[in-house]
Amino acid sequence: MNTTVPDGVGEEGSLRVRAVHAGYGSVRAVRGVSLDIQPGEIVAVLGPNGAGKSTLLKVISGEIRMTSGDVRFSGTSLKGRRPDEILRLGVSHVLEGRQVFARMTVRENLELGGFSRRDRGWTDDIELMCTEFPILGQRARQLAGTLSGGEQQMLAVARGLMARPRLLLLDEPSLGLSPLLVDAVAGIVQRLKTDFGTSCLLVEQNTTVALDVASRFYVLANGEICHQASTKSPDAMSILRDSYLGYVNR
Repeated sequence: MNTTVPDGVGEEGSLRVRAVHAGYGSVRAVRGVSLDIQPGEIVAVLGPNGAGKSTLLKVISGEIRMTSGDVRFSGTSLKGRRPDEILRLGVSHVLEGRQVFARMTVRENLELGGFSRRDRGWTDDIELMCTEFPILGQRARQLAGTLSGGEQQMLAVARGLMARPRLLLLDEPSLGLSPLLVDAVAGIVQRLKTDFGTSCLLVEQNTTVALDVASRFYVLANGEICHQASTKSPDAMSILRDSYLGYVNR
């Protein structure tokens, strides 16, 4: 099923990745990848370990330079832009591994999340995040490194939202969490659109979570998109099974 959105449709707040190549030295981790996200949409990128998923997010956020191709957000090319420029354009990246500033308090982490903003509303948003994620309000003066894994993940997402992004790049939010905390994080992702009006490109190994929260998914294998479909498609699980097995058997 081809679910690619045509160029020029829903330009404001949309993401268009076109024929992107990127890698590390002579290793090509992403090979000719193209995908689309509409404003307010949650889209998942799935695939085996080493398929290039995290690299793709880093290309979009400017952490890794693409060697060819283009990424456009709201019609503006992100190619060659620094991560801070891309953040100011409305794209926030929550990296894999719950990367919080361990020796800073929860509140200080949130303050850093709003640092790039030019408006003064970010101070009010700290209270908003503590309301949306009550445990963060309770732990506001606590060092981030002393939080549980699930609490650190909530903090990482909340810090990303402090920039008031129109697009959140979310890398493996359920990695290493207990089933109960996985459910809590999935709930956070589902609220991105309804509570914050934020689109999300979600990289996730937990396919059950991804299919529950996303409207569409792409499968990445060996750095290339091999399938894309609606998560509501009756063939979704068979597509994923065949894609993973096909990758393993190469």
